[in-house]
Amino acid sequence: MTGPSADFWATLPRKRVAAAVLFTDGDGRVLLVEPTYKEHWEVPGGSVEVDEAPYAAAVREVKEELGLSIAPGRLLIIDWAPPLPGRPDGIMLLFDGGVLGPDATADIRLPPDELRSWAWCTPAEISLRASGLLARRLAASLRALDSGETAYLENGDPIR
Repeated sequence: MTGPSADFWATLPRKRVAAAVLFTDGDGRVLLVEPTYKEHWEVPGGSVEVDEAPYAAAVREVKEELGLSIAPGRLLIIDWAPPLPGRPDGIMLLFDGGVLGPDATADIRLPPDELRSWAWCTPAEISLRASGLLARRLAASLRALDSGETAYLENGDPIR
């Protein structure tokens, strides 16, 4: 028995996939990074490369963006992001990075061509610095962190 043909696989839709990591400081603040290439702040993470697992992408992105070798914990969020002009829809995964203490934050090294700075942000600061979509996603992530459950979102909003 043979599987589907290459022609069949070519007809299936493609979705972009991104993986990121939520770090907290123990006081409920979230680590955000300030990209050099756009106005809104982000959580450490980025696109999953071809043939790369999302978890591996999260580990790679934290190393590239923060200079930290950290194995994230459990999956907190799966979020479907709708298409925008010039951008296809996608699936975003957010993993628990745990609490970063002063020793770990002292080791943060940002790539200057990609990131300007980083900061611990309260929920109010997140809503000022991040896009509305990311602010909703992070609020749901903090709830998932507290509940111990993984949440499914669409456009940053929980689906139940």
